[in-house]
Amino acid sequence: MAELATIARPYAEALFKAATGGAGMDLASTADWVDELAAIAADTQLRQLADNPKVTTDQVFAVFTGVARSALPDTAKNFLRTVIDNGRLAALPEVAAQFRALVNGRSGSSDAVVHSAFPMDAAALADVGSALEKRFGRKLNLTAQLDPSLIGGIRVVVGDEVLDTSVKARLEQMKAALTA
Repeated sequence: MAELATIARPYAEALFKAATGGAGMDLASTADWVDELAAIAADTQLRQLADNPKVTTDQVFAVFTGVARSALPDTAKNFLRTVIDNGRLAALPEVAAQFRALVNGRSGSSDAVVHSAFPMDAAALADVGSALEKRFGRKLNLTAQLDPSLIGGIRVVVGDEVLDTSVKARLEQMKAALTA
């Protein structure tokens, strides 16, 4: 996937520069619409539609804007038009990831995904977040994902760091110890 990363980098950097350069954009809202466009672009049916030679770029653009949850600002529309016109829809999820990394680098925070065997309410996630911020030594932007295979406990992924306190991980450790 190094190729997609290479393709995505100039788009992410240009978007970040525009968002921080006083172009009337703020990083949080830009990150939101970039993430939304990336989620739409990740859909295989939409990608098949976009790859169809009988479908025009205007039709692909209309599908994107029609599927978006909210009205896209003009900057988002211009960005999307550029990505579609250049045939770079496949790189859009990577653009969003790199843009998010640039935003996090500027604010000194990191994205973290908390995998839990059971649904977590906002208060429980906030409590976990406080402890995790102390553990990792930086502000974390938490999202929760349900993963019943963990049986119990949580598994936290922060970049390339993983903190696994799940029952599943403990059982795997016991299994490894018994077979060694």
